[in-house]
Amino acid sequence: MVNLRKHLDEKDKAILSILSENARATYSDIAKKIGLSDVAVIKRIKRLERDGVIRRYTIIVDPEKLGYSIVSITGIDVEPEYLFKVISLLKEKEYVKYLALTSGDHNIMIIIWARDSNEANKIHNELESLPGVKRVCPAIILDVFKEEYV
Repeated sequence: MVNLRKHLDEKDKAILSILSENARATYSDIAKKIGLSDVAVIKRIKRLERDGVIRRYTIIVDPEKLGYSIVSITGIDVEPEYLFKVISLLKEKEYVKYLALTSGDHNIMIIIWARDSNEANKIHNELESLPGVKRVCPAIILDVFKEEYV
């Protein structure tokens, strides 16, 4: 497999930085900012998409503006034989906004959104009751000081 990091130059990184700030930036705007032609920017972006560096274009919403006052990063410890069953159940939960299998302190890490502390408690209790779940370790986000996606 080719190591793509070796093939990303400073112009590619600048394009990614601009798109991470505004995925709707025009080719022309990007070209002006990094000193390339529109055609060169288009070719680079198409290559970044083709190589899987850019996986999709999306938006980032503020959970609080949507009525979710509690965001929790939650670790879940699961009996090995139940691991993929729990993952499958969690994938279906609307309150789960991020779901990852990890090799760290917990088998599974999720990010949940809850409207208030009562709903967060209800969700964490529900998680504890899933078959095979041994422990649920929530960490409520109080404030965010840095958020980057590139």
